[in-house]
Amino acid sequence: MPSSDEYKRQIMRDLAGGNVESIDQGATDPSKEYANFDDFAKRSSRDERKQAFGRAFHPNQIPSNQMEPDLRQAISQIKPNERDDVAKEFLKQLGKRGLSERDLQSQLSLSSHHHNKMNADDVSKLAAFTYHNHPDIFQDVLADQPAVLKFLSNPLVGAALGAIAARWMGRR
Repeated sequence: MPSSDEYKRQIMRDLAGGNVESIDQGATDPSKEYANFDDFAKRSSRDERKQAFGRAFHPNQIPSNQMEPDLRQAISQIKPNERDDVAKEFLKQLGKRGLSERDLQSQLSLSSHHHNKMNADDVSKLAAFTYHNHPDIFQDVLADQPAVLKFLSNPLVGAALGAIAARWMGRR
């Protein structure tokens, strides 16, 4: 049985090669055809990303205990400035729900309550907490900061990304 990394690489190779099954055989819109994930992340609208990620990235689809290790690995691989943006957005959205940065620091044992001073482990804890307790915020942050997705390798995540990619690449 292939490892989750091999599985993800194969899905991405298949998708990059155009080997997709279309979920939507409707009319094509050339502006909605994406060559790869980076192209999708750059050119798609926030609403498109939110709709796609909202269906796939939810604790009912991928259990927290399977998502958390993958989040930790993915967040450790994104660029520091992207990690800072992810942390900033999580804190901002959680703050709107009445969760202060200091409360989150205490509750999650974060090294800092300042997004720009958080390390990868802190951002991972914040992401896992949000995924489990506030999946709608998690989906919003992914829609705004899709860089994290490139580094997720869990087979269930790979399947979800494959389904999403089939949707946006299958409109040819």
